[in-house]
Amino acid sequence: MSSHLHHFRVWRGDDTKGELVDYPVEVNEGEVVLDVIHRLQATEAGDLAVRWNCKAGKCGSCSAEINGRPRLMCMTRMNTFDDEEIVTVTPLRSFPVIRDLVTDVSFNYTKAREIPSFTPPEGVAPGEYRMAQVDVERSQEFRKCIECYLCQNTCHVVRDHEENKEAFAGPRYLMRMAELDMHPLDAHGNRAVEAQEEHGLGFCNITKCCTEVCPEHIKITDNALIPLKERAVDRKYDPLVWLGDKIFRRSGS
Repeated sequence: MSSHLHHFRVWRGDDTKGELVDYPVEVNEGEVVLDVIHRLQATEAGDLAVRWNCKAGKCGSCSAEINGRPRLMCMTRMNTFDDEEIVTVTPLRSFPVIRDLVTDVSFNYTKAREIPSFTPPEGVAPGEYRMAQVDVERSQEFRKCIECYLCQNTCHVVRDHEENKEAFAGPRYLMRMAELDMHPLDAHGNRAVEAQEEHGLGFCNITKCCTEVCPEHIKITDNALIPLKERAVDRKYDPLVWLGDKIFRRSGS
């Protein structure tokens, strides 16, 4: 197995101060960035803080910014970098730093709790739920989310404007609202309008930056956010849709 020394630059610090520290580190064939971070912990930086779990791209724990791009460290292969290219690893920029590469992502848990859960229809027992396969397939894509929060981190609505966090759920949780809004058995009410009025859907200007960084390749913008915006507009301003909602009790009134 061939190996070589590679120049890594890793952010070290806490919520008060920090800096980028340079490390020459051995890299072996077939390794990913997380392998190198673990080797740094074992050799030159035993106190380096990093969050990780599965190392298989399914837990979302090892999110970081690698050369300025939000990525999973376990899914970023070292052979994608030139041997002379400096690899800079920094914490997610949109969330407060706890220490080194570990950030406080509790913002996302707060937003998750604000989204009303699936509301089953009255008079239908769980074993009696029936859905057409086309309805299952429509929202199945969104269930692949591993909650790495890369989409939340890269969304410029919160990345560049800290003051928006209170009013904006972010792409991950607007996608959750879209999934529930598409569910034919959800009896919660008008989730699209709720997303617009209570969770900041209007802040999203569909730049697709969330879709670009999703490690599960979910088409967040095209398949969730844009349809949710269209439904919100229809239900608020289209008189025929408004009447249909009233007739079929989609508005909950």
